[in-house]
Amino acid sequence: MEAVLTVIALLFVLCLILGVYATVKAVGAAKRGVDRTIAQARRTVEDTTLRARTLTQPGPAGELAELRLRLRTSMRATQDALHAGVTEDESLKEALGLFKRLSAHGHELDAELRRLETEPDRQALVSRLPELRERTERVTRSADSLRWAAHDRARRFADDDLDALSAQIDVEAGALRHWTREQPTGSAPSWPEAAAPQDAASSQTWPQTPESRAAREQTRPALGPRTQRPVYPWQRKPRPESSR
Repeated sequence: MEAVLTVIALLFVLCLILGVYATVKAVGAAKRGVDRTIAQARRTVEDTTLRARTLTQPGPAGELAELRLRLRTSMRATQDALHAGVTEDESLKEALGLFKRLSAHGHELDAELRRLETEPDRQALVSRLPELRERTERVTRSADSLRWAAHDRARRFADDDLDALSAQIDVEAGALRHWTREQPTGSAPSWPEAAAPQDAASSQTWPQTPESRAAREQTRPALGPRTQRPVYPWQRKPRPESSR
């Protein structure tokens, strides 16, 4: 009895632990989903604000917003392309490592551009713009190079696979169209012997009609005169009528 109670207690504790673990995993997944949604919404709002500044604020402020928008757009597109391709192509891991190092420079540049948006000294801002343009161009050019290299590699693999698939389809299509085969050059097969004629009565399967019966009777030979039976010596002579 004590062993049964011990087993039941162990099962209860195990179920409790599994329930707590599943709850923690579900809460963590929900929290990550909420954080991801919030971050995406924040990025969307910030990008929309930068686009509005490029149109409504001419001068250094508008140019800073344009540099930030171009930097963020290029880095995000490259990140998405590499993360999507590394799941199918393991060789992109090295490119992804290089992009992480480039992202550090990109985040540093984006933070500096954000700080300069509130810079009150317009002359100092104007003097810094050429250097900021050059840095932004270098980072975006490197990110674009990685992204297009990944795209070209994926397209090359797709083209090679398509070429191989097309060749296989051509071979299979040719085999499917080869529906005629050459006959062997040996002697012609002999025909089976004809079956023995069967009795007309036994081979008749359909009911006879009066016309067919009349036609068959016309083909029968006419009855000839009665032939006299031969008389043998041991037979008795017929008695005459008068002797009775």
